[in-house]
Amino acid sequence: MVVVGAGFAGLYALHRLRGAGLTVRVFEAGDGVGGVWYWNRYPGARCDVESVDYSYSFSEELQQDWDWSEKYATQPEILRYVNHVADRFDLRRDITFGTRVTDTVLDEQTLRWQVSTDAGETISARFVIFAVGPLSNANIPAIEGLDEFQGGVYHTAHWPHEGVDFTGKRVGVIGTGSSGIQTIPFIAEQAEQLHVFQRSANYSVPAGNVPLDEETRRAQKAGYAERRRLSFLSGGGSPHQAHPSNALEVSEEERREAYEKRWQLGGVLFSKTFPDQVLDADANATAREFWEGKVRAVIDDPEVAELLIPKDHAIGTKRICTDANYYQTYNRANVNLVNLKATPIARIDATGVNTTGERYELDALVLATGFDAMTGSLEKVNIVGRDGRTLNQAWAEGPRTYLGLGTDGFPNLFNLTGPGSPSVLANMVLHSELHVNWVADLIEHLDTHGAVAVEATADAVTAWGRECTDRAASTLMTTANSWYLGANIPGKPRVFMPFVGGFGAYGEIIADVAAAGYKGFELIEAGA
Repeated sequence: MVVVGAGFAGLYALHRLRGAGLTVRVFEAGDGVGGVWYWNRYPGARCDVESVDYSYSFSEELQQDWDWSEKYATQPEILRYVNHVADRFDLRRDITFGTRVTDTVLDEQTLRWQVSTDAGETISARFVIFAVGPLSNANIPAIEGLDEFQGGVYHTAHWPHEGVDFTGKRVGVIGTGSSGIQTIPFIAEQAEQLHVFQRSANYSVPAGNVPLDEETRRAQKAGYAERRRLSFLSGGGSPHQAHPSNALEVSEEERREAYEKRWQLGGVLFSKTFPDQVLDADANATAREFWEGKVRAVIDDPEVAELLIPKDHAIGTKRICTDANYYQTYNRANVNLVNLKATPIARIDATGVNTTGERYELDALVLATGFDAMTGSLEKVNIVGRDGRTLNQAWAEGPRTYLGLGTDGFPNLFNLTGPGSPSVLANMVLHSELHVNWVADLIEHLDTHGAVAVEATADAVTAWGRECTDRAASTLMTTANSWYLGANIPGKPRVFMPFVGGFGAYGEIIADVAAAGYKGFELIEAGA
């Protein structure tokens, strides 16, 4: 087995499959473990899933031994956790760091994969797992003159490990998605002047982060079994359940109480207060109204508030961001919001940003412009399947998968937590475990039945794509120009990529497929 990537999914794949008797090699482009948490070191980087949930469940000893310091862990703490896991389970000895996989080519005679790296090594593997993550390929905007800028340029996804000091500097931040919303308050505290260049406003909810005391940790650890059970059955991989009634079926008082409770809980789960919030426009409007009242109350200038309140999408149809005093930051005298819809960036030159309305002199520029999500990292690898057809060719009109795990024409090749699965709509750590365990069971099934390979059928891939599309179309999710659809990447096919039916429902589906003898997959015997 070759595993590409040493983030949460790749590390667990190594541990689980090595324990099942496979010889496993992991290739990781970074110089350490952690995946997205190795690269994303910008100020304010923090998980938007509670720490106690955003952690491995496979080892009871690990769950009981590790102590989280905060409700929502920061990037440094998450990275310490991942390194602890790598050391505790002796994973580093099978990981080759600082190495990118460049080619993965099927030998159609043996149905083995020839995996080549940028270090010049080529190895043969029966199975390949891509654990590259759906948010790992940074999106560098094509802005004229960007390469001419002589100040510091920093992308939030590739932040210098030594950090950046913005004290006394004029700083520009392009982008107000998740990474921008997290880092802007921290940069504002340092910078002499901060210009925030916003194209699209996003919904953000305060994290409500608090330190965890020993009593809270003991209670969490004592309840872990039930917490995990509920998480695997839930819509998003955490134990919190939606209100039992729809938003419009309760009184206004009860509805506001439910929203207030979720607001105090903090973070992305606000979008799951009621089960119909992203299904019904009228229900969604009640959530938006509550959110807007909260946000307007903390912004001093009504005109600035107007710019920071989204007008182009329903709340929750783009990923709700999680913040620490983001909106209050615009009350600072040294922070200026630039509306790029009114005055777009014309070009960047050596010393600043020129919009169609004004020029902004800068010493440093931060690109909080996100990722080529879901498929971007896979597209960078030359993956060649049957008949010399590449995965990029197979996915030219959008990703085609069965269960998000397999693609016809690419036997014994699996992609974890990517398109066709709940992916970023769920807790990625538990999602990684779900996928890896399923693949491990499938491999055991192959060996038990004397098969050398397994491949999704074309009919199963087509049917799953239709189901994912139909499910998404029944929601409000497709009404937003989000990166779920690839809308942030020019020329990318507009296909809603995640499975929206919920983490628990998806788990039941793939379990049923396995129980039915892996229906939709073809088992290939030696010599076939």
